[in-house]
Amino acid sequence: MDKRVLLPTDFSKNALNAIRYALDLYQDQICEFYFLNAYQVNGYSIDTMMMFPEPGEPAYEAAKKASEEGFEKLMDILELHNDNPKHTFHTISTFNSLLYAIKDTIAKNDIDIVVMGTKGETGAASVVFGTNTVNIMEKVTECAVLAVPEVVRFVKPKEIVFPTDYKTAFKRKELNYLIEIAKYHDAFIRVLHIVRESELSHEQQVNKELLEAILKDTSHSYHNLTDHKVPIGISAFIESRESDMIAFINKKHNFFGSMLSKPLVKEMGYHSKIPVLTMHDVSQ
Repeated sequence: MDKRVLLPTDFSKNALNAIRYALDLYQDQICEFYFLNAYQVNGYSIDTMMMFPEPGEPAYEAAKKASEEGFEKLMDILELHNDNPKHTFHTISTFNSLLYAIKDTIAKNDIDIVVMGTKGETGAASVVFGTNTVNIMEKVTECAVLAVPEVVRFVKPKEIVFPTDYKTAFKRKELNYLIEIAKYHDAFIRVLHIVRESELSHEQQVNKELLEAILKDTSHSYHNLTDHKVPIGISAFIESRESDMIAFINKKHNFFGSMLSKPLVKEMGYHSKIPVLTMHDVSQ
């Protein structure tokens, strides 16, 4: 089955690293890769009602030219290292905010997954997940988003950690991205529960059985950790096992939302080491 992968880029090293990760992740699969640069003009905010510069105005044309030249350099770099006949490249240069450009591209091109870096060109070294990344992971609900830290170099994933509290029912469709990557790379899915009560409630047990049915055709296992705060427990589990990826479901900003609040992002050092796959509640 062909994949359509969206790769936002600001032409930074971090964005290039995420692009290379995506190309390797889908190395043996027929893919259409859409490279997106959403450019803006200094002094103008697309998110407000301010007047925008018009095509033909010097500031607009300069920003457009910089975007086009950035793509020329990027394509030259990729052609030197990528001659995969299964991969087709498309470039999109647009005057827009990153979020709306991504949503528009997903709608127009039936995108399956967005793969992006965790920091942009202006990202401070002390910030693990940049504002844009967190914003995209929270608000792009049309498809999965995979965020790749700059320090990560591609290795075939051997195991993917999937934290859950079993408090909401699972749907097969929302887990398709996780199952697909796991099967494609023969990776184990490690379902992780940070135990807060002595035993699961009836509802939690029902949800766990539903998850078991959904994952029955994958290699997976269940793990419990006690006496840990959620972010610390997940981080310790990942570090102890040297896991390759972590996957969340964003269900109406409950569990996932608390995980990605900015203080916890800084606290959870694993974010700087492995890619984070964000899936979304299909009922939202």
